[in-house]
Amino acid sequence: MIIEILKEYYPMLFKGVGYTLLVALVGTVIGLLIGILIGTYRTMPKPKNKFLRAMKRVGDFLLAAYIEVFRGTPMMVQAMVIFWGFALLNGGATLDVTVSGLIIVSINTGAYMAEIVRGGVISIDSGQFEGAHAIGMGHGKTMFYIVIPQALRNILPSIANEFIINIKDTSVLNVIGFTELFFQARTIVSINYQTFATYLLVAIIYFVLTFGISMLLRFVERKMDGKKNFKVLGSQNMDADSFVREEGGIG
Repeated sequence: MIIEILKEYYPMLFKGVGYTLLVALVGTVIGLLIGILIGTYRTMPKPKNKFLRAMKRVGDFLLAAYIEVFRGTPMMVQAMVIFWGFALLNGGATLDVTVSGLIIVSINTGAYMAEIVRGGVISIDSGQFEGAHAIGMGHGKTMFYIVIPQALRNILPSIANEFIINIKDTSVLNVIGFTELFFQARTIVSINYQTFATYLLVAIIYFVLTFGISMLLRFVERKMDGKKNFKVLGSQNMDADSFVREEGGIG
């Protein structure tokens, strides 16, 4: 029965998979950029000027409120508020559902990424900051050229996890009519009335997507780690004969 549903409705299912992956990937990337910007701002040293210091505190408060609100409320509710809130402010004209889906997932992911990036930045040794400042680099350059690249490597598993979560969470966007995989499943059920078989097939598709992407990201992570076992080839003080002997060239 599942095979029959797949054969008959595969165009709709593939379309749903495409939209699901699109909004999950784009939302994760934009969310990461939001997280990097927020992480950079929140780790800025306090300005000496009183006015700038006050503005920094206001900015920190607003960003903290954004993070807590979007982490503390369900994405489904956020989708309804943003989609219909836009319509309320524009005389009933709604935003394109694809654009709405990208905005909703990106903003929601940004709130989580902000804390992930902050944790990654904190994990970097303070000597990295001190060394950069010692050679005259400002906070922005220090973050983007030295700290963030190292932090991204540390938080890569968390970023991958957010991507996988987004693949599953895009299902809530069906409440605004976004034609992702779950929306297509509901449409198919309304046609064939085979509720169990259809949703079981969709569950299998979700599992294949998340498991496959998880394996791919782990492979990338292992490649970035490089070889676990390696040999340090001598030192600056080692003479040529000693180096050759270490390599096994001389018995």
